[in-house]
Amino acid sequence: MSSDAKHKPKIAVFKFASCDGCQLSLLDAEEHLLAVAGAVDIAYFPEASRRMLKGPYDIGLVEGSVTTHHDAQRIQQARRQCRTLVTIGACATAGGIQALRNWNDVNEFVSYVYSNPDYIQTLKQSTPIAEHVPVDFELRGCPINKYQLVEFIAATLAGRKPNIPTYSVCLECKRRAAICVAVARGLACLGPVTQAGCGAICPAYGRGCYGCFGPMENPNAKALARRFAELGNDREQILRAFRNFNAWSWQFRAATEEREQQ
Repeated sequence: MSSDAKHKPKIAVFKFASCDGCQLSLLDAEEHLLAVAGAVDIAYFPEASRRMLKGPYDIGLVEGSVTTHHDAQRIQQARRQCRTLVTIGACATAGGIQALRNWNDVNEFVSYVYSNPDYIQTLKQSTPIAEHVPVDFELRGCPINKYQLVEFIAATLAGRKPNIPTYSVCLECKRRAAICVAVARGLACLGPVTQAGCGAICPAYGRGCYGCFGPMENPNAKALARRFAELGNDREQILRAFRNFNAWSWQFRAATEEREQQ
């Protein structure tokens, strides 16, 4: 057997500003990872192991957004160490819930929270990884879908394109025969512009989609925002609907900024 056949791809998991939820999703997928675990080497994963192998790595999984100067430097290092860099979760792909500060004065927030704000060093904005380094693939969600993560790893090992949906949550609603809350109840639901991946959990229980998986492929978020207004939602309600887990994604950002200008 050749040395290439014996080589196991080395995987590294990096954490930036986040709640660790996506890393926990990875750990929660343990039984599903068994099918591919023998073919990969988890070389660097501080959340789950004391064994830290140095790079280079074949696959780097990055959770979290860039919020400090140190983060900005560290993501450059991670990019150089990884042949393939994958962002996992809303924080890494769209700045996360902490990106809500991007529309306000972060120094004001710091002064409210910390008794000695002079010790806090942070950037004015929380930004996704792709604004700092090239990213090879994105796994959306808050948190990510563990099955999509396993699918990505399996596809990478097989040398094929990952089968990750880019259509909207509406299709998932149809598949589970859920009543459309936007049509039947007039609720503000982000399902028509949100990428599938959650199984339409919220609409299935009578709630509008919160957009956890970020913008679907080619969403018309501005048109949906106008529809929300037609349903009686005021400007603040529309801003709150779109400014959630994926507020800094450019598609959702454009929809809210259009509202602010009116």
